[in-house]
Amino acid sequence: MDVTPNSGKGIDAPPPHEAYTNAPDLRREMRQMLALGAERDGRQARPLTRPPIDATAAERAWLLRRTALTDRMGLDGPGPGPVAAAAETAEQLVLHDCRHPDLAAGPPSPRHNHARVAGPDEPRA
Repeated sequence: MDVTPNSGKGIDAPPPHEAYTNAPDLRREMRQMLALGAERDGRQARPLTRPPIDATAAERAWLLRRTALTDRMGLDGPGPGPVAAAAETAEQLVLHDCRHPDLAAGPPSPRHNHARVAGPDEPRA
């Protein structure tokens, strides 16, 4: 399917101005994403008041925040670099969700039912 970036054509999602209405500003989002990454990697201790988190769930939370951040950066500064980064992080999130469908909310994509995700040493289709 051909999708025109930033047009919304071919995408079953709200437009960016609706999707990111309540999102924090980009600097705060970046700090939160970096903090999640530090917790995920063990570089920052997790507060004792929060329950322990599964490593796979922590990876998904970090990928989701990173995907939203790079998407917003691509929308704010369109060009080949930011748009490519947004597409790459979105693909990483989709691949993670295909490997761990129990962590993803919402209806599964066709890839969940009909495609097998390539392993790290296999070529992707």
